[in-house]
Amino acid sequence: MRTPFSDFSFNNDPEFLDEIEKTGVYYSYQPNDIIIKNEKYVRAIPLIIKGTVKVSRVNREGNEIFLYYLEEGQTCATAVSAHLMNKPCRINALAEDETELIAIPVANCYKWLTQYPGWRDFIMKALSEKCDVLLNTVDQFAFTNTDERLMAFLSSKSKVLNTNIIHMTHQEIANELSTSREVVSRLLKRLEQARELKLYRNKIELNFVV
Repeated sequence: MRTPFSDFSFNNDPEFLDEIEKTGVYYSYQPNDIIIKNEKYVRAIPLIIKGTVKVSRVNREGNEIFLYYLEEGQTCATAVSAHLMNKPCRINALAEDETELIAIPVANCYKWLTQYPGWRDFIMKALSEKCDVLLNTVDQFAFTNTDERLMAFLSSKSKVLNTNIIHMTHQEIANELSTSREVVSRLLKRLEQARELKLYRNKIELNFVV
C-alpha cells in the first residue's frame, strides 16, 4: 500500500516512520508560495511528499540563479547544510505547483543521524547530490553556452512538471539564467525557427523530447 513516504529511501523502517509521524508537521503550498526564504535560519527540514520545489541561489544584491528542483522523496540539502553549520540558509525555495511536505524539527534531524542508519544514509546522499549540483552549476557557467543552458533549463522544468508547456515570460527565464531578456528572446526565437519550440504570449510549447 502506498504511503506518503513511499518515495523515500528510508520507507522500510516502521519504527523510524512512526517517529516522523509523531514529530513532523504537515504543510501544503500553492504555486509560488515561499517554503524557504533567503537569509533565514532553518527551523525545520522539509521532506517533499508531493509536488515540485524550485531552489535558487541568492546573492547579497538579491539576484537569483536557478540551482535545482526538489521532487517527491527528496529533501533540501542546502537547508540541511545550513542547519548543521548553524548559518542562515542563502537560498529561496518556492513551490512550482501544488506541494505537500512534512517539516522535521532540526533537533530531530540531528538526533536521528546517530539513531537511524536509513535517515543518515538519506541525508548523506542528499548532501552528496548537492555537491554534484553545485559542480554542475559551475560547469554550466564556465563551459556551457547560454543557448545550451537555456535548453537544459527548459528541459529540466518540463520534466519535473511533466508537461511540454512552460508558463514563463522571457524576463523570468532571464532571471533564472542570470542573463538579459534580450539574449533569452533572441535564443528562443532561434529555437522557434529551428522548430524546437513554439512561442506564445507568456508561454512556450516545447517540441523536443525531454
